[in-house]
Amino acid sequence: MTMNGTTEVAVLGGGCFWCLEAVYLEMRGITHVESGYTGGQQADPSYEQVCAGTTGHAEVVRLSFDPALISYRDLLEVFFTIHDPTTLNRQGNDVGTQYRSVIYFQSPQQEAVARQVIAEMANVWDGPIVTQLQPAQTYYKAEDYHQDYFRQHPLQGYCAFVVAPKVAKFKKTFLNRLK
Repeated sequence: MTMNGTTEVAVLGGGCFWCLEAVYLEMRGITHVESGYTGGQQADPSYEQVCAGTTGHAEVVRLSFDPALISYRDLLEVFFTIHDPTTLNRQGNDVGTQYRSVIYFQSPQQEAVARQVIAEMANVWDGPIVTQLQPAQTYYKAEDYHQDYFRQHPLQGYCAFVVAPKVAKFKKTFLNRLK
């Protein structure tokens, strides 16, 4: 339960879910962060199946947030800062449709805000924004070992060299949004 008794959900894909999860766990107003998969055809896919690129799913985070403390727009502004929305089906060395930049909106209001933020971000990034905007689809929670991955494995190579810099950038850029 949040202060005003309501929560909203946001589902975002911006490359590896470990990166997004690690950042949003640090953000004020976020009440729950979960890594998972959505946007594909296969029911209850495994990590290995999603990584093979055959299920059509994207790695995503499912966020529960208190709109009295943080707005959907704020979530999206962070989203567009911590990943590259100009690379199609790729984030750094992570390549494949499972790493696509995508926003799964939960309501017409979220869709409208996302369209507005995407339009504004076109003036920030040098290349065209390739972030997909899609209605919410069936979501599947990722395996337990993927949850809270960065906190459990901060010295693992990928975490140290890819995730940690994104968390540091978030903390530096959005100091006023830290828990």
